[in-house]
Amino acid sequence: MNFTEPISEVIQPQKVNEIMEAMERSEKIVITTHLSPDGDALGSTLALYHFLKGRGKQVRIIVPNSFPYFLKWMKGANEVEIYEYNPSAANHILQGAELIFALDYNIPKRAGEMGPILESSPATKILIDHHLFPGEIFDIVVSHPEISSTSELIFRLLFQAGSYDELTQAEAECIYCGMMTDTGGFTYNSSDPEIFEIISLLLRKKIDKDAIYSHVFHNYSEARFRLLGFTLSQRMEIYPDLHAALIYLSKDDQAQFRFSKGDTEGFVNYPLSIKDIIFSTFIREDEGLIKLSFRSQLSFPCNEFAAEFFNGGGHLNASGGEYYGTFEEALRIYAEGLRSYEKKLKEAISQL
Repeated sequence: MNFTEPISEVIQPQKVNEIMEAMERSEKIVITTHLSPDGDALGSTLALYHFLKGRGKQVRIIVPNSFPYFLKWMKGANEVEIYEYNPSAANHILQGAELIFALDYNIPKRAGEMGPILESSPATKILIDHHLFPGEIFDIVVSHPEISSTSELIFRLLFQAGSYDELTQAEAECIYCGMMTDTGGFTYNSSDPEIFEIISLLLRKKIDKDAIYSHVFHNYSEARFRLLGFTLSQRMEIYPDLHAALIYLSKDDQAQFRFSKGDTEGFVNYPLSIKDIIFSTFIREDEGLIKLSFRSQLSFPCNEFAAEFFNGGGHLNASGGEYYGTFEEALRIYAEGLRSYEKKLKEAISQL
């Protein structure tokens, strides 16, 4: 089966060739992701892992820290190595690699303590990502912020390389999972018709999209739902004049509900169900940093807000950020930043 249309060549053909040649000449390959890997990071990583293993390569996956339990169903998830569990062994692997892939993050800092080791490795480094402002340490950069997910970029890379026929069901499942989770079940950043052409091609690999959805979104713990109820009832602020909402959780809040990695996935979306709310922010205290998630509707650029105040970025309507300071400082900066964006918020709501 040979498909040539209607999937366009988003990635420059020269870069496709360079990446495929780098794969072929390298035997020891390491795939890395950002801190707190999400569905897109794991989906793109595991899809590429299976593809490389199928070509007889020695492939290792190293991620900075653990990932949510509802992503562990993907084939190969048990092969993922967690940097924080054994840094010395991971450092040895990174230093001995011939080729390192950085997937779903733009700069080494987003890989946490693993970042400096990655930078110092003599390996050829390839970035494949969809966030703004890619770093300069990479030898080959595939950066397309207009694309919905890194998993979509992995599909496009393999498709443009003429490897669609080789794509296995496991690889297709991982790619679909990454695309699905990074678009909120295809509810945002997913208006490009080619996304659904790609889904059609993935379905031809006999994936069960309903089972994948269930694995991810129907696999939460009781503790998550109790935490969600607490968050919406006790930790939500509404700014009606600015058409914005904030939800937030301190470490103490999370500890009350036996917090596990991934329990707050999707929390940021809930306030957007409130009438006339077009900008939602979730601020969560994590180990050593403050994590922020932003979602918006209409034309409000939550990625600009993330970049200006929280060293972040992403898409127009879905982005994230980080803050290295106290929880209270992050809340204060958010409140001040929100007021400075009053004009853009009111311009956006006027579209209704």
